[in-house]
Amino acid sequence: MRTLRKWLARFRAGGGATLANRASAPARVAGRLEAATVALMIHLRRGLRMTGAAIAARLGLARSTVARWLRREALGLLARIDPPEPVRRFQRERPGELIHPDIKKPGRFDQPGHHVTGTRTEILPENRTMAEAMI
Repeated sequence: MRTLRKWLARFRAGGGATLANRASAPARVAGRLEAATVALMIHLRRGLRMTGAAIAARLGLARSTVARWLRREALGLLARIDPPEPVRRFQRERPGELIHPDIKKPGRFDQPGHHVTGTRTEILPENRTMAEAMI
């Protein structure tokens, strides 16, 4: 009965055109941010690279509101603001030009270790070489 009264009141107020389907979204949103506030938010993010929490504190808004608007403007991640680094490529005239020989001097082993000699306390005499000790 209630719906019937609403439809009848609409018909009397505006005729048959008012009975057509219409959008169910509200005509205006009460808590919508002003365009200037959104523009300032975008400037703080892009220009000064502020975090969402810092922008919310500075503008007196909720962090969730700032996060929603930044995500809507595709500024949710700071990495998306920075341009990507150019790819570093090395181009040389000849192949193998970038290969560097090892310049570190290898260590000298005058005496064989305990794996070769079988004892940890045995030391080779000065006149024996490591090759002789391994035989």
